Amino acid sequence: MSSPIDSHVDPYSYVGMIRNPDGSITRKPEFLPTAPPSYKPDPNFPVLTKDIPINLEKNTWARLYLPENEFNSVPTKKLPLIIYYHGEGFILCSPTSLVFQNFCFWIANQIPAVIVSVGYRLAPEHRLPAAYDDGMEALHWIKTITDVWMTKYVDLSKCFLMGTSAGGNIVHHVGLRAVACVDDLAPLKIQGLIFHQPFFGGTRRTMSEVRLSYDNFFPLLMADVMWDLSLPVGVNRDHEYCNLMVGIKSEVLMKVNDQGWRLLVIGCDGDPLVDRHIELVRFLKENGLDVIGEFNNGGFHGYQLVDEYNAKILCGVLKKFINFM
Repeated sequence: MSSPIDSHVDPYSYVGMIRNPDGSITRKPEFLPTAPPSYKPDPNFPVLTKDIPINLEKNTWARLYLPENEFNSVPTKKLPLIIYYHGEGFILCSPTSLVFQNFCFWIANQIPAVIVSVGYRLAPEHRLPAAYDDGMEALHWIKTITDVWMTKYVDLSKCFLMGTSAGGNIVHHVGLRAVACVDDLAPLKIQGLIFHQPFFGGTRRTMSEVRLSYDNFFPLLMADVMWDLSLPVGVNRDHEYCNLMVGIKSEVLMKVNDQGWRLLVIGCDGDPLVDRHIELVRFLKENGLDVIGEFNNGGFHGYQLVDEYNAKILCGVLKKFINFM
């Protein structure tokens, strides 16, 4: 994800923003590398991409990823679908961001799978639940899309929601909404949720947050700024959008169990958020859900996005999880 920083620098400046005296935010020009879609992929990334609008009024859209080998052959079996939500604290990036595009390349090629990477509205211009609304709207859009990549290559009955960091948080909240309207989403059928180092928080610091509070990659002050800019005005980090232990109803979890969804939580002990990830796995298991916790030693928040070796290891975990059916 982002480069290591001195945790004492102005966090607003680090995320490419200026906090004005009146509390408003001014965005600086984009400082993270981006990439256009392409029908001529790099040999190292044999995956085709294209962009399709979702809602023109909201300026939401998606980037589609299709393995080149599938495009160049007569499909004998349709591919699973991964609906992916990018990270960076609800306030930065999009499917054009190079770090998330490369990550989707690896996954689409290794599984193989078709990926729909959702471009949702960002805070603070559009505070939560805007990203959840857009994430849910994308599901309804996908079930009716007539694009040939979707109709020819995708098995809509084998769909997985996956998100990194803030995207993992979106998976949680979109999943809780989606399980209440599975019939409305048909023929799209969700089989599982994948939480990749999901972004959660709370007013009480966990032991891992205290231990890694000055982490170079994701210090607590950065997380706090992201929550300050993305949560509804006037609420704290114990709001249900942030604190995963707040607002979850047992009857909703029962619906997840009834649908037979499988859940995968991915983390590492070098991430300040790891205790919250472990807590999520424990909580879900206690409520009878089919959940797998995949935790590694070392690492940092987002390390599998920038380390090809570890990305490929992760792809192996994803492939096993997705092809379990």
